[in-house]
Amino acid sequence: MKSVQINQVCGSGSTGRIALDISKTLDEENIENWILYGYGDSDYERAIKFGGAFNIRSHQLKTRLLGKHGFYSKSATKELVKKLEAIDPDIIHLHNLHGHYLNVELLFNYLSEFKKPVIWTLHDCWSFTGHCAYFDYVGCEKWRTGCYKCPNLREYPRSLLFDRSKESYRDKKKIFNSIENLSIVAPSEWLAGLARKSFLGKYPVKVIYNGIDLDVFKPTESNFRQENGLQGKFVMLGVANVWERRKGYSYFLELSKRLKEDERIVLLGLDESQKRELPNNILAVEKTSSQKELAKIYSAADLFVNPTLEEVFGLVNAESLACGTPVVTFNTGGSPEAIDEYTGIVVEKGNLEELVTSIEKIKANGKSFYSERCINRVRELFEKTEKYKEYVSLYREINGRAEKKVK
Repeated sequence: MKSVQINQVCGSGSTGRIALDISKTLDEENIENWILYGYGDSDYERAIKFGGAFNIRSHQLKTRLLGKHGFYSKSATKELVKKLEAIDPDIIHLHNLHGHYLNVELLFNYLSEFKKPVIWTLHDCWSFTGHCAYFDYVGCEKWRTGCYKCPNLREYPRSLLFDRSKESYRDKKKIFNSIENLSIVAPSEWLAGLARKSFLGKYPVKVIYNGIDLDVFKPTESNFRQENGLQGKFVMLGVANVWERRKGYSYFLELSKRLKEDERIVLLGLDESQKRELPNNILAVEKTSSQKELAKIYSAADLFVNPTLEEVFGLVNAESLACGTPVVTFNTGGSPEAIDEYTGIVVEKGNLEELVTSIEKIKANGKSFYSERCINRVRELFEKTEKYKEYVSLYREINGRAEKKVK
């Protein structure tokens, strides 16, 4: 059995790390595999890059001006198809197809002729909307029947001039339903439920949670508190790549007005303009690409606060739990699925008063009340090796069915 994964990146970002971890698991099972990707660099020996910087910039510009994201990058996608033809895999595993690097129409034309099994791991909602990757936080339900007048047009993938959501929805529905043997994987029950209700609903949908590396994310000693003057403080942590509206940044600003003298908020990932507006009881921490450094910060906190307005899974929740730190999160998307009553509290979306009360409850109980249960929950549900072995089992199951069909 030979397999190929296709993703925007390889080894970086959450989806790139997932693709690489799957490949390494396949290596351990002696399954020949490659990763074809469009962005950045990778030192993985069977990672093959296609397209290039000019392709990406051109796709970004066309998306901004013309509005139909995912339908440009023709030459890069023709290059991708040639690489697929040369490898001739038994299974093609798709990840993020958006990101200004390929043409979905050309790719799916090839896949429909390819005839062999295709797996598609959805990391957000872009695959079944006419424009956006996230819609729940603005209360949009148009994806159910047909997109038009998109309320998220200025959000990623941003369009500045034209609303092409109606046309894109129509074309994506047709293109993505052209595959005979497609299986969908979602990293949360929430996203799986949406996929089943979408125009992808004719395909089987399986839930495989994202995996956590417990050799990295574990209770870790550090001088983080001493270095940042947080001794004797109850520390609430928030982490995001980009602190946008969807991630709940405004709730931390409101929460800061309610803090007691012995309480502090630590936010990782703020931009310079956000740092300038912070009150004194919020500490901005530089973004880090080191997972080990991140584990030290999770471990130093008393509580992880995630007031997200929409989250597919909430990988940061699971990372925090693995470090022994409980979580308080809004009841949005897949975010609540990482925790239970012994590892944190789920709060009604947008309810600041309930958020404050929940924080006070965690503080009163103390971090030690939760820590061991947090670690055990991640070990039972989200341990990386076990999660990616589920992909290996899926590969074998699907490939076995395909071989029987051929015979």
